[in-house]
Amino acid sequence: MSQLYRERPEALFAHQDGRDTASVLEATGTAVVVRMLTRHTDLLAAMVGVAAGAREHLVVTGSRSREKAYLEAIETTVAQQPDLVHYRVLYGPPRHRGLSDHLVRLLELRDPGERRNGVKTLHVGMVEQPEAMERYFVASETAAVVPLPSFHGADGFDCGVLLGREAAVGLVQHGREACASARPVETMGAVRALPLRHGATPERGEA
Repeated sequence: MSQLYRERPEALFAHQDGRDTASVLEATGTAVVVRMLTRHTDLLAAMVGVAAGAREHLVVTGSRSREKAYLEAIETTVAQQPDLVHYRVLYGPPRHRGLSDHLVRLLELRDPGERRNGVKTLHVGMVEQPEAMERYFVASETAAVVPLPSFHGADGFDCGVLLGREAAVGLVQHGREACASARPVETMGAVRALPLRHGATPERGEA
């Protein structure tokens, strides 16, 4: 399993005993926080950096993405890294047309039904339970960004935190489990059938 997923045993199986992941993060403490991101430009650059730097796993959650540079960075990485395993977890239908178009482009780049070296490399799922709290983050095997409510006012998510490897590994596992329990949205027909949630409050920096 470690060779297949290219992860350490403690990262893969910690959820079974509830000890190892907690102890690693507890021992690391605030060292997992690489940088606080207090401006929208910094947040966007960090998110683009995580997406562009992914080589093994790239997990993205949320239904509000619309930043063109960020979505293009995800698509470029998926196109250039054929062994990368990409998970996209939606929480309800997309809030913006840009995200719907992005999902179409992902399916044009890869067929979720295909396996590369025996591994499925594209997973797209939607959490449909209305009571499920929406998560926003982007995580690779080495880094992650979690957007936060703005420090500057009530409108938008233009701040966040850049996290290091130990936290990123945990968020990758979080996203994989969330995607596994979500409804697959992995055909052109399924993506195009998703309603667009009009009337959503405009926000910046969402994953």
